[in-house]
Amino acid sequence: MKADAWKKLSTEELVEKYREASAKHGRLLDALKTRAANKEYDQVIAIEAELKGRGEKAQGGILTLLGAPEPGTRFWAAMSALGFSSAEAERVLAELARPPLSQIGLSAAMLLDAWRDGTYTPR
Repeated sequence: MKADAWKKLSTEELVEKYREASAKHGRLLDALKTRAANKEYDQVIAIEAELKGRGEKAQGGILTLLGAPEPGTRFWAAMSALGFSSAEAERVLAELARPPLSQIGLSAAMLLDAWRDGTYTPR
């Protein structure tokens, strides 16, 4: 979808699209299908930007995804939430980083380390 299309969706619809794209990205990444994962990455980033542009209430939709069943969705939601709800985001990242590690778990561990040592700044 193009950026203009995201603007036409309700916040609830955007959160659902974010959930779908982040879950798919996580599954593709864990399957080592990086080219396909990159396409979903672009979607997640675009949706996240639209949600953040809509303000705090829309960002709250991301927080609802911290408990999603898909690890990819939890990872993306936590990465996004580091900028506005860091304690909850850190908890989720720490859970994802526990063994056995997947690609998502490894990403969560690396992100958590970077966040804690100050080398990662949320978008």
